[in-house]
Amino acid sequence: MPFALDPAHSSFEFSVRHMVISSTKGRFAKFDATAEIDEANLVNSSATITIDTNSIDTREEARDNHLRSADFFDAANFPTMTYVTKRIEPKGGNDYRIIGDLTVRDMTHEVPLQAEVTGPIKDPYGNTRYGISAEGKINRKDWGLNWNAVMEAGGLLVGDEVKLSAELELVKPA
Repeated sequence: MPFALDPAHSSFEFSVRHMVISSTKGRFAKFDATAEIDEANLVNSSATITIDTNSIDTREEARDNHLRSADFFDAANFPTMTYVTKRIEPKGGNDYRIIGDLTVRDMTHEVPLQAEVTGPIKDPYGNTRYGISAEGKINRKDWGLNWNAVMEAGGLLVGDEVKLSAELELVKPA
């Protein structure tokens, strides 16, 4: 059964180490998801998430512009990145391991996510809804996001590990 994203109740965020001492968080303001959910057996479900790389928001305009540049996402040439599920593995209860292909700058690598799936519920309007909370980690250099600067003390300005976090609410109209 096809489900669509409820953008008002969804988010796609990330965090990365800054100057070795803290984490900088950001989000993508524009993204979409479609899913085929097998309500009888969730492991037979699939989803595609498409993220607008121009919509990056770290609450710092100069940094956001740098992240949109060819040093990072090259948003002018690669305006979207995608995550497409390949398989879903049950871990017990509402917990699942979702394995999918993440494509950034025309480079694709498999990325596992730990997820909690809640639902289904019927909303007050008769629509069926599911919630998915997913987290994972990637190395940004696997997708050619290599830019960095060495600090005076020897550490790097930007960490390689990026933590991903998605909160998705999916809805099937009545």
